Amino acid sequence: MINFDRSTQPLMNPDFLPINGTDHIEFYVGNAKQAALFYQHCMGFELIAYAGPETGVRDRASYVMQQEKIRFILTSSLQPESSISEHVKRHGDGVKVLALWVDDATKSFHETVSRGAEVASEPKTLQDEFGKVVVASIKTYGETIHTFVERSAYQGAFMPGYKAMKSSVQSIPIGLKYVDHCVGNVELGQMNRWVDFYEHVMGFKLLITFDDKDISTEYSALMSKVVSNGNGYIKFPINEPAAGKKKSQIEEYLDFYHGAGVQHIAIATDDIIFTVGELRKRGVEFLRVPDIYYDDVLDRVGHINEDLQALKKLNILIDRDEEGYLLQIFTKPVQDRPTLFFEIIERNGAKSFGKGNFKALFEAIELEQGLRGNL
Repeated sequence: MINFDRSTQPLMNPDFLPINGTDHIEFYVGNAKQAALFYQHCMGFELIAYAGPETGVRDRASYVMQQEKIRFILTSSLQPESSISEHVKRHGDGVKVLALWVDDATKSFHETVSRGAEVASEPKTLQDEFGKVVVASIKTYGETIHTFVERSAYQGAFMPGYKAMKSSVQSIPIGLKYVDHCVGNVELGQMNRWVDFYEHVMGFKLLITFDDKDISTEYSALMSKVVSNGNGYIKFPINEPAAGKKKSQIEEYLDFYHGAGVQHIAIATDDIIFTVGELRKRGVEFLRVPDIYYDDVLDRVGHINEDLQALKKLNILIDRDEEGYLLQIFTKPVQDRPTLFFEIIERNGAKSFGKGNFKALFEAIELEQGLRGNL
């Protein structure tokens, strides 16, 4: 296990790792073909590229899905003995790669490795008739990796090794815009270690801290710290369990994922009423807070532009900070294991993460845990 000794780290320039945004998120899944249909039909993604036997890739099949600035890759192994198969066997469907779009992947790799990052893959240049892409990867919590992607010299559908593909399934977008933040769950006692990693290896800053007094119910609690890169395009909350009367949602995740990993991906929309309405019509299930939540919510958050009854009907939550207000809702897990889920968020000035909703949200999660027999 790496420990990051501040006294031995190189003097850091705040700009040593400039990041333009999230390049893509890759999921290792049991059946990528079927998962691709879920993301097209239920979440409005468009299939834009594919890699597999038909493109000369013999060991896997990967489907690239896109909506606005969001790119998901769904990858399944074609071999029973492979790192992908082992990942799915241990974790179920889950996130393997949080890829970061940078101007210089080689420099990003060497800057982070020189500060203590563990190498996942050395820089390499991928080329085809559409140009070149440079990629390099480092390890982070659990089996998750960060891949630096440099694509300024590439004009193809995604990157070399993939061929442009369009599905025969009609895909209708639902207003998803970009990745707002990605949340990681780590084991008890490991949160500060990984916050330290992001601060001293990747040059991120600690944005906000939530302790077990902020995030708790009668039965369970957790602690969380949020780190962000310099321009704020990348935000990673890191959670760990805290002591409680019963098993917390983080402990349940760790038990079923068998280790640390990505708990949820928050996706931004400009019209959450439309987006969530479409998701519900297409079969996506959400956590539910009781209707009593809405009785005094406006006393807490003040004026909002949206119709409260429309938000109540869709069970969308509301919170406010010094900058404005936000609207948010959380899906149930999108696979049979109670692990990965999605958050849909609309920001109206607010830059926080919905602290005022934590109690109601976690009570809703505990209800689901109880139904699974895991509370």
